Amino acid sequence: MLKAVSSKETMIEKIDHSEISCAAKIHGLFQASYSIEAELLGVTDFPPLKRSIVDFLNSDTLFYGIWKEGVLAAAVEIDLLENTLDICSLVVHPKYFRQGIAQKLLLFLENYDDSETLIVETGWANTPAIALYKKFGFHETSQYTNTGGIKKICFRKTKLEK
Repeated sequence: MLKAVSSKETMIEKIDHSEISCAAKIHGLFQASYSIEAELLGVTDFPPLKRSIVDFLNSDTLFYGIWKEGVLAAAVEIDLLENTLDICSLVVHPKYFRQGIAQKLLLFLENYDDSETLIVETGWANTPAIALYKKFGFHETSQYTNTGGIKKICFRKTKLEK
């Protein structure tokens, strides 16, 4: 893992998901966090929970994480598109909910690169995530229902709106 950013309390590190041990830690964190989101959405068939360790090993996206007490407490998965940073996933281990970790990751992403826009989507009933994105100035752009029947909300933020 490469150190990316540090603050007084928290270090955000790039995670080398091509290493099996790192991919396994990401997988474990995603399982813990997305199990809670599946409950919030009232679904049992939730695609993020179907991702395997091999899926993380072979991913073309980038991962950054925050470690607490030797545990991967939170991670963000991003994809860099033309002038847009796509937040593919932002997950926090339930043990570390409501500690401001997701906010630290969003602040990191706001200053990550020269992308003009940040985009993200979440489940329609994931009120904690929706509140966080709105708090950070994201605006709802659309809603849709995916092929699995899960209603989703898409958000966008232009970096000039900080």
